Amino acid sequence: MIKNNFELDIKMKCLESGLTQAQLGERIGTSEQYVNRVIKQKAGNILNKTFVKMMEAMGYDVVVSYEKRNEE
Repeated sequence: MIKNNFELDIKMKCLESGLTQAQLGERIGTSEQYVNRVIKQKAGNILNKTFVKMMEAMGYDVVVSYEKRNEE
């Protein structure tokens, strides 16, 4: 099972970074609409489903963590 709520995670990181979805889309070379579609997907569609199934079969849940890069 994937424990993260990617939609909430991305929206919170946008707020923390002072970015709109449109600005995020621009930074990655896509549209605001595409960013919105991606973050509204089920977590299994964002992460590789086979990877998640393998981890679950071994008794693990998947938890993604985020660390801010130090940009010098």
